[in-house]
Amino acid sequence: MFAWLYRKIANLRNALYEKGVLKSFSLGAPAISIGNITAGGTGKTPLVAFAAEVLAEKGEKVCVLTRGYGRKNPKDRILVSDGETVLADVRTAGDEPFELAQKLLGKAIVVADADRVSAAKWAREKLGATVFVLDDAFQHRRAKRDLDLVAIDATNPFGTGKNFLREPMENLKRADAIVITRANLTENLAELKSQISKYNSVCPIFIAKNKIVSLIVVRHFPAKTQSTQSETRDSPLSTLNCLAFCALGNPSNFFAQLKQEGYNLTATQKFSDHYFYKQNDVENLEKKAAESGAEAFITTAKDAVKLKGLKFDLPCYVAMSEMIFDDEKKLRGLINTVFNPKSAI
Repeated sequence: MFAWLYRKIANLRNALYEKGVLKSFSLGAPAISIGNITAGGTGKTPLVAFAAEVLAEKGEKVCVLTRGYGRKNPKDRILVSDGETVLADVRTAGDEPFELAQKLLGKAIVVADADRVSAAKWAREKLGATVFVLDDAFQHRRAKRDLDLVAIDATNPFGTGKNFLREPMENLKRADAIVITRANLTENLAELKSQISKYNSVCPIFIAKNKIVSLIVVRHFPAKTQSTQSETRDSPLSTLNCLAFCALGNPSNFFAQLKQEGYNLTATQKFSDHYFYKQNDVENLEKKAAESGAEAFITTAKDAVKLKGLKFDLPCYVAMSEMIFDDEKKLRGLINTVFNPKSAI
């Protein structure tokens, strides 16, 4: 019922924008939207980071604008990072904005604000932002954008359960490009691409795979260096039994990724998306680890930002992953067209 109502409201809003009853506003600078068409995790955050990094390489003053779900005081505007320093804690910023702020230090400003039009004006005037990356903004049509990138999770492309469709698949016609994420976790890519093309036959479709590139001991996260084994491990914990835990929109994907890459999971534990951990949770995880014979914990970067100050008796590792694209050069070129939208890819 909720999913049906959500789509009905989305359809009504879209119709009002198409008819010009509701207005879209320029952000005063080039803007890229990274979004999805289903609720829950589809791999948007690493795609946001990738787009910001590409734009930063051009010498632009990049600003990521994000709503920041699950944060304290969601109506407040929070400068999570000025591009050089993380200025807010994880509860104030929200877990995903905080994770982005850490990842993009030296590359992008991060601002959490539900009103991205107002936030963009503020970021231009106060911080000198010259280009914007809008996180989770496919449905946020009030903000004009020069490029709409839509992430579709290969493991659940058309929405089921909690990861329901936010609007009909037909609305993919608004997308300028589609990125199929977690492609390494499915074998039906050709069929999926064919289905997507029925809704948008002209936009390019990119394939993205996830790969775990290193492990960081949680107490050293984020790693200042990759040079010492006391802080990182570059190979799977193949000799250890592990308990994996996370608080993601689609936790099964994380567990499947670990198993695919050779991690021996004796148990898993999922928490609700954007969950903030307490010491009691760690104690319960320790009990479950003892019962399952686990010798270490493994979690995600999004979770690691919410574990500061908590004590683990067993080693706890953060799986650092990267998105690998089938045609990164073409995707980079597409992102850079925001500075010249009519240029050919």
